[in-house]
Amino acid sequence: MSTSTLPRPEAPAASRLRLIDCDIHPAPRDLAVLDRWLPERWRRHRQEYGLRLRQPFATGHPYPKATPALSRYDSWPPGGPPGSDLDFMRQQHLDLLDIEYGMLQPLAARGMDERNPGFAAALSSAVNDWMHEDWTAREPRLKATIAIPGEDPAASVREIERWAGQPDFVQIAMVSRALEPLGRQRYWPIYEAAEHHGLPLGLHSLGTSGHPVSGGGWPSFYFEEHQAVAMSMAALCASFILEGVFDRFPRLKVVIIEGGFGWVPSLGWRMDGLWRSLRSEVPHLQRKPSDYLKSHLWFTTQPVEEPERPEHLRTLIDWIGRDRLLFATDYPHWDSDDPRYAFKLPLSEAERRAILADNARAVYGLG
Repeated sequence: MSTSTLPRPEAPAASRLRLIDCDIHPAPRDLAVLDRWLPERWRRHRQEYGLRLRQPFATGHPYPKATPALSRYDSWPPGGPPGSDLDFMRQQHLDLLDIEYGMLQPLAARGMDERNPGFAAALSSAVNDWMHEDWTAREPRLKATIAIPGEDPAASVREIERWAGQPDFVQIAMVSRALEPLGRQRYWPIYEAAEHHGLPLGLHSLGTSGHPVSGGGWPSFYFEEHQAVAMSMAALCASFILEGVFDRFPRLKVVIIEGGFGWVPSLGWRMDGLWRSLRSEVPHLQRKPSDYLKSHLWFTTQPVEEPERPEHLRTLIDWIGRDRLLFATDYPHWDSDDPRYAFKLPLSEAERRAILADNARAVYGLG
């Protein structure tokens, strides 16, 4: 739910359980910040040409986002955009909510969205250096996600190898809307490297692939685009399962970030029903499709579904499994979730601990 108008405590809450937040968005004050880590050739390229995303707009996105910079009105630090000031983030978010660990998910200058392959690789490397030197090295509560130029698997593997084993980096970032469905074999070298190094994939919603989020063309409204994220996430999960990714890489973990989870049970039921009739087309599947949803995939809670009857949310969680849900705020965005209000149903102490901290601790191997 949006917390942009909720009253906020002025002092940190005395919580019995420290939180692990699986979706925090840092932002550079401007793209020039990344020049410190870009080779001279690509520094000049950025200055002369800027980013060239796979969409028709050079300096914006197809849909105007709600609120400036997609963020809460109170999340702007002095002199920069939301998410650009570590001290401000500490005070407003990490300290206030007693966060034990926070997973950084950079959205600005993602290499996977860049058209130019060489610049995409250089940009991913620079973003990773920036997160390490300006964020995780200065704040031990923050953990980083390895940005990769996912449309270039060979370059992606090199970037994974550069950071694998560095304790500040705990997963690999890919966008959910790529040039092809992410289950395709062209992406498998990335998954092989992820499995080899024990790093989960963090698949954050959206991306500028040039494809619309819906199956029928470009939506008319941001409202439509925003809610259709769930459909794109369902298609992504189906691609991973039906293309046989988890049969080829049985230890691979995938975290679906900022896509909700209310659609997960119906996806499992539908795939299981079709599998009974069409399993001869996918003989590589060793189990029914819903089993893969419950063994290889995790889902962040933001945005938490809010049915009119809270018991329906209980039914969702019971089917998915409380061990599959990872708490996330989506700070500093306008629809970020506040842990004081996010769950419209009572949770047992065991459920609270699992969802708010322990599941993430297990998935990411945090001490």
